[in-house]
Amino acid sequence: MSEVKLVELLLTAEIYNRFNELSEDDIPKEMRKLFYGKSGISRPLPVKQDIVLKYVGKFDNLIKKLPFIDFNTFTKQLKLTSLEIATKWFAQRGVELIQNNPVLAYYYENYDSLGVSYQEAKKRNKPKYSDREWLKSIIAELEKDEETAEMLGLVRVFSPEDIKIEFSDVVLDEEQLEEIRKIEVAIEEREFLRQVGLIDIGKLLFIGPPGTGKTTTARALSKRFNLPLVEVKLSMITSQYLGETSKNIEKVFEIARKLNPCILFIDEFDYVAKTRTSDEHAAVKRAVNTLLKSIDEINLVDDGVVLIAATNHPSLLDPAVWRRFDKIVEFPEPTELIRKRIFELSLFRVPGKFNIDELAKITDGFTGAEIKLVVREAVLKALARGDKEVTQDDLIEAIEGVKHRFRLRASY
Repeated sequence: MSEVKLVELLLTAEIYNRFNELSEDDIPKEMRKLFYGKSGISRPLPVKQDIVLKYVGKFDNLIKKLPFIDFNTFTKQLKLTSLEIATKWFAQRGVELIQNNPVLAYYYENYDSLGVSYQEAKKRNKPKYSDREWLKSIIAELEKDEETAEMLGLVRVFSPEDIKIEFSDVVLDEEQLEEIRKIEVAIEEREFLRQVGLIDIGKLLFIGPPGTGKTTTARALSKRFNLPLVEVKLSMITSQYLGETSKNIEKVFEIARKLNPCILFIDEFDYVAKTRTSDEHAAVKRAVNTLLKSIDEINLVDDGVVLIAATNHPSLLDPAVWRRFDKIVEFPEPTELIRKRIFELSLFRVPGKFNIDELAKITDGFTGAEIKLVVREAVLKALARGDKEVTQDDLIEAIEGVKHRFRLRASY
């Protein structure tokens, strides 16, 4: 198998170097990560001994078994001496690898009835912008400019690989899932949408009480869509200096354009996008107008940016804000069915026997965040008594503790 992986690596590099129509997105993700430099991936791809060791796991004696490979001891670089012989050798041993490698599928698509499809292989391969290394290389380039580096200081940027929550761990209802499916299709069909003139697409407003999953969902979508996430809280970019807030808003949207394709997630949206009143300072009104203008001027089709804004206080939003979004996605307090699903996911890896139906019934009014708090408190209680198994009583006691917090909060 080591020989097969080595030949796959060398064939991929050789074919990629020969055919300029192939892009970085065609290189398999696992292999692509080996070739990142300070400025991303450059052509031609050099296959050196250290890269072989990382990908194959060993190096010694491999070359002797494969007479169509040359190793330069001075440069430590490997090359194919005969593409034709390597092609035939690999076709007999690596059909499954070819099916999942777009570079090789492109080359072998019409070769000897192997039945491989370049388009199918490309669909299965994650794009370069899902790579942590790609994002780092882009940010490194942007930081060379002092003004852009200052802009980056206003936001948090995550690679999909850095998001710790999986989309499958987020509990959403059918209406919420339907809106997400629409955005997913829009990302895949950007070119078609441009052709038919549907440009102003890809803007979602998440509304609902704290703890109902707005931020968690936005982060999980980064993983689902394989898009970097640019996250900003509007309270963090509001400046005490008149006029600076408007400039900061413009900078945030500019960052999203520079890091495209990406998700721009604006939390605490109501902090700036509040209803304008006649007695407000002109700078506040200007900040709202700047935000509205920035939303108008960015979209998924032209800019590659999915815009998600979130607010706990939708009633505070300026009426003009609502019209800027394709869809308002509600995150209400979870129903009993949704609470049951959240308990199931939260307790999936927790040792113990639970009556989840009962837990869902007695947590009316709990948000997803509060259910996760219940599970955390129950686990810690069990550990405190020296037990790694959580009981139903532990969970019920934790529920009562959270309800006590509700009562305390209501009394102040």
